[in-house]
Amino acid sequence: MAAFEGKYAAELIATAKYIATLGKGILAADESTGIVGKRLASIHVDNVESNRQALREPLFTAPNALQYLCGLILFEETLYQKIASAVCGVVPGIKVDKGTVDLADTDGARFAKWRAVLKNIGPTEPSPLAILENANGLARYAIICQENGLVPILELEILVDGPHDIKKCAAVTEIVLLLLSTRL
Repeated sequence: MAAFEGKYAAELIATAKYIATLGKGILAADESTGIVGKRLASIHVDNVESNRQALREPLFTAPNALQYLCGLILFEETLYQKIASAVCGVVPGIKVDKGTVDLADTDGARFAKWRAVLKNIGPTEPSPLAILENANGLARYAIICQENGLVPILELEILVDGPHDIKKCAAVTEIVLLLLSTRL
């Protein structure tokens, strides 16, 4: 992985080290308004901001949760919401769904997540081209993040759906991550 460079280098390094704290993790509470709306609809609750916040907030305000967290990935809507209890010592991050456009007032986030999905596992899938294109996209995203003072969090998801077993999924994941590590 290339070293952080530029005017944000010291902050990027400090944030990256902090969110990699041994024994702690990053909580992804970044489900979109639409996904949260589907969950609320399943229990016959209106898809309004206060209800979405009430659904997300217990994930990181549960008793003793903070001792295990160093980072919290938020959806754009949640980045500036006030929460019932303080989330001290947890670095905020944001899921970026909108490509490389500026998000208004995002100077509160210190890291940003981008997810790339490989959805087919088969005898020749995912193809080397699909893996390479995902790696190139993630690498470009990482550079854009760093140039704008955000630590990039790259999530490559290999969907487990299909007729294959967990061992096949694990083997494909290992191959993809190995190939990606040579590109990033």
